[in-house]
Amino acid sequence: MDMVLDTRIRMERIVTRKLVKPRLEVKYPQVHGLRSRFAEQMINHSILDAVYDLIRTQGYVNNPEMTITGTYETKLHKNGLASFVYENYGYSKGAAHGMTYKSSQTFGLDDGREYKLGDMFLPGSDWVKRINEIIRREFKERDIPMLAEFKSIRPDQPYFLTDRAIGIYFQLYEYTPYVYGFPTFEIPFGQVKDILDPNGPAGRLM
Repeated sequence: MDMVLDTRIRMERIVTRKLVKPRLEVKYPQVHGLRSRFAEQMINHSILDAVYDLIRTQGYVNNPEMTITGTYETKLHKNGLASFVYENYGYSKGAAHGMTYKSSQTFGLDDGREYKLGDMFLPGSDWVKRINEIIRREFKERDIPMLAEFKSIRPDQPYFLTDRAIGIYFQLYEYTPYVYGFPTFEIPFGQVKDILDPNGPAGRLM
């Protein structure tokens, strides 16, 4: 039994694929060697959907002057979970500068489920309010230059997981000047431990 399990773990891996088209070169992850082939297919299809959504958001389809390069980062691959952040840079001929967009996904590798931010927290907990308080305080403490007042994260707020924290980020220009980059807030699990669902993804990592 143990030998079979060890073999499965060694086979489970994340590989880099590349999408190449005219004016387009985007690297993205694919999972391989999962115990469930169905889960593997679900995750890989979902990743491709997210990659294409980001490309469409940047206007590649409708703008023949747009050139896009993209990459990704594996933020977590542990305890049956994987969390990815995708980053695409697009430049249109004649523009003052290019524009970068991010998106992210977090999956359960056993069943292929894609987790949303709300899945981290206990049902009925006012997790949006708590996260808002933390981010509002950090914006102020880090003296981050603002283009607009921070009001609230969205219920479908983009996020990523590490083995110790929930990462919340915002797009360029969403709240800050372009030169500041992507405002990112990694909230340690311990800071929100009382409202984390012990059976949820973050709870499994604590």
